[in-house]
Amino acid sequence: MGLTARIRTRDGWAVSHAVVTVADMTGAQVLRAEADAEGAVRDATPLRPGAYTVIVTAVGYAPAASSVIVTASGRAEAGTVTLARQGGTELPPPGPWTVDPVHSSVAAVAQHLGISSVHGRFTQFSGAIEIAPDDVTKSRVEAVIRAASIDTGNGMRDGHLRSPDFLDVERFPEITFRSTGLTATGSDRWTVHGELGMHGVVRPVDLDLAYLGTGPDPWGGTRAAFRATTELRREDFAMNYNQVLQAGIAAIGTTLRVELDIQAVQGESLPAV
Repeated sequence: MGLTARIRTRDGWAVSHAVVTVADMTGAQVLRAEADAEGAVRDATPLRPGAYTVIVTAVGYAPAASSVIVTASGRAEAGTVTLARQGGTELPPPGPWTVDPVHSSVAAVAQHLGISSVHGRFTQFSGAIEIAPDDVTKSRVEAVIRAASIDTGNGMRDGHLRSPDFLDVERFPEITFRSTGLTATGSDRWTVHGELGMHGVVRPVDLDLAYLGTGPDPWGGTRAAFRATTELRREDFAMNYNQVLQAGIAAIGTTLRVELDIQAVQGESLPAV
């Protein structure tokens, strides 16, 4: 007897915070139930035979309504109800996610001699993401980068970047980022507000984030992909070194463009593969 339903996103993920309301033909509410952690609704309250409207709501999703017929058994089977994310874009399922450094990149680009660019990347980093269940803007991210892992493809230049003129990796071995909030800028784009710690200085930094999608991986896990960019000023982090050439051109630009391509695996740790 009672109501049964399964609440899912378009990608098949459970919507654990969904609320199901059943109304009779007069519009009067006769039953209200909440989905469990698996997105399942099971309520044993018997219903009188007749036609009913089932309305499913969840924060961040467009409401869905359907009709059900209750027979003499007193049972209403709503089946699988699919909710569409408001704005049309599905998001990763809530919970912890772990950044996979093997399939991610943390890159930076600086202007060189005013006419070209120097491309570098950090090869050692880790990160954790927590997708909030009810309001994605309450999600969190933290990351740690080993400053000494800078690699621009030139050993002499990398040594200089690790020196006190720039990153000073002996004194400040880690670059850290901790989010403080998110602001939606589109259906699949956000500004991630956070605090970046580098070279002994902590500054507020905003990341322009795009969500690229979620899918299964060959090892039985689930992955989500993101791309984020930001621009930093070296002097904001007390890195004021610069060599000015005879023509008055700075050898290295003062602005650094950071480009992040991130794959995160669902769960609190990376799988053993």
